[in-house]
Amino acid sequence: MQFGIFTVGDVTTDPTTGRTPTEAERIRAMLTIAKHAEDVGLDVFATGEHHNPPFVPSSPTTLLGYIAATTSTIQLSTATTLITTNDPVKIAEDYAMLQIVADGRVDLMMGRGNTGPVYPWFGKDIRQGIPLAVENYALLRRLWDEEVVDWEGRFRTPLQGFTSTPRPLDGVAPFVWHGSIRSPEIAEQAAYYGDGFFHNNIFWPMEHTRSMVRYYRERFEHYGHGTAEQAIVGLGGQVFMRARSQDAVREFRPYFDEAPVYGHGPSLEEFTAQTPLTVGSPQQVIDRYAAMRHDVGHYQRQLFLMDHAGLPLSTVLEQLDILGGEVVPVLRAEMASDRPASVPDAPTHAARVATARAAGTAAPEHDAPTQDRWTGRTAEDDLLAADAVSGERA
Repeated sequence: MQFGIFTVGDVTTDPTTGRTPTEAERIRAMLTIAKHAEDVGLDVFATGEHHNPPFVPSSPTTLLGYIAATTSTIQLSTATTLITTNDPVKIAEDYAMLQIVADGRVDLMMGRGNTGPVYPWFGKDIRQGIPLAVENYALLRRLWDEEVVDWEGRFRTPLQGFTSTPRPLDGVAPFVWHGSIRSPEIAEQAAYYGDGFFHNNIFWPMEHTRSMVRYYRERFEHYGHGTAEQAIVGLGGQVFMRARSQDAVREFRPYFDEAPVYGHGPSLEEFTAQTPLTVGSPQQVIDRYAAMRHDVGHYQRQLFLMDHAGLPLSTVLEQLDILGGEVVPVLRAEMASDRPASVPDAPTHAARVATARAAGTAAPEHDAPTQDRWTGRTAEDDLLAADAVSGERA
């Protein structure tokens, strides 16, 4: 099972000091956080995609490309790639490029986002959110899976004989999660393609999460991708920890009360009772998150939101130390203790390439990169032909 963190990249005033970081400071902090996540033994770093203040991660591939160059093991992902307002052609190209740059350490999470005004900013109609998500992803899959694409749909200009470049690494596209909080249509889409379903349940009670994941599992099995327990599931979460729970509550309360995402609403106590937000000791976090497998079944990825609400960088790094040093090792062991052998591991590029090669659908290990995909000719053929012409002239 994979454990990691995701960021929404908010620029928020620290309510205890009144200081607001600059956008540059916030972006550099995210880079530091990603590297520290690898250092403390986490498996995944994911970034959201936002195009409005107070959020800064408008270019996830730029951010993740830099992180890929400064890390060596951590899986890089998005916490949302906007499948509705981004052109599928650009997504195909950008993430295939990132996949190569990161040597396969990349997957992405498709989502519609949670900011309504972003649709007209990119020339789209929010009332078409679900149809856009369905059509755009269908095109994206074809762009990655097929060398030459002819396509016509409702929401973009047609394509004729189009090849997306670069091609996916080893002939295997990045793994895709479909993220949704409340839309069964997106769970259906994930199940139809046999992709992962990520329920970012940070604002919802467990009964809602249980219902959405159960629906996805049932539909995954219906489409013939495996049994319901073999479906690929991820969950979101939020924690803040100190050795003593009362210290954690006291320190985190001002950040919670003023946070742009949930401040000025339910109390901290109400919110922690009704959602996965856990503010307390490491053991309280372990107990709560270990129990989630009993609600949704054994799953593959757990991501935590750690760097939000104006928390200073030094505090976030301390939280990562606790998460990586005290919480995740125990959760790994606890989750593995009763995990059935039939439940798959979280997808990785290496594992998916091995599966594809066994099925004969991946690029061969020593595929000639100079071969023309349309004529079958290679650079060697052209050189020999040129030599023959030269010999005749001589």
